[in-house]
Amino acid sequence: MEAQVEAFVAALSRASRASKHTVENYRRDLMFLRRFLLERRVALRCDGEEVDVAAISADHIRQYLFELMKTAKRATVQRRLSAIKAFFRFREATAGQASPAQSIRSPRSERRLPAVLDHDDVRRLIEFDSDRQQPGALRDRAIMETLYSTGLRVSELVGLDWRDIDFELGMVMVRAGKGNKDRLVPIGEPALDSLQAWRRAMPIAWELDGPVVTNLRGARLTTLSVEKIAQWRMVQSGLTR
Repeated sequence: MEAQVEAFVAALSRASRASKHTVENYRRDLMFLRRFLLERRVALRCDGEEVDVAAISADHIRQYLFELMKTAKRATVQRRLSAIKAFFRFREATAGQASPAQSIRSPRSERRLPAVLDHDDVRRLIEFDSDRQQPGALRDRAIMETLYSTGLRVSELVGLDWRDIDFELGMVMVRAGKGNKDRLVPIGEPALDSLQAWRRAMPIAWELDGPVVTNLRGARLTTLSVEKIAQWRMVQSGLTR
């Protein structure tokens, strides 16, 4: 199964221009199914060392999803089922094997109203350490200001280069963003001021084609790093939601 999963994600990357993040998510989600089948010792090859994809049935997939729903959120279950269905559609197209996942319905989404920070909370999140002028603090405020001003996804923020920001027009070019399309997004003056303050303070000299959001050694930050920065700021600023 492992080799066939790798063939699938390679084909996905070529055919749909999917991002590396998306491709890695598909690979990881399918490997969770493989691990479950190996642990349960079902749908295995004769040698018992690997999963035989042709032996996977709808019942095996249902058993996996049933166990998953005991601990995971519905969104996680939906995503993993989506990966499984895509994998077996690929198998159907390339090997002619009917998909065992075709008749399996995805669990309904949980509908919850989003928790939204009000204006004062956002101001506190951004400005609680405004007296600190170290590069890291200036960068973190620039991150918060830019996210608040533009509504960019974190993955889009970390993908920005300095050439993507037009300080004169107050616009940001998001390249290969939602729907794998480029789009222009307006950005306000407070965010632009924070970005310029960070650019002046960068320990490693900025370049036009270089990343906007970096660590203090000049390497582009990951989405996980930005999430950790946001979580730390929420704790430090005293926000509880």
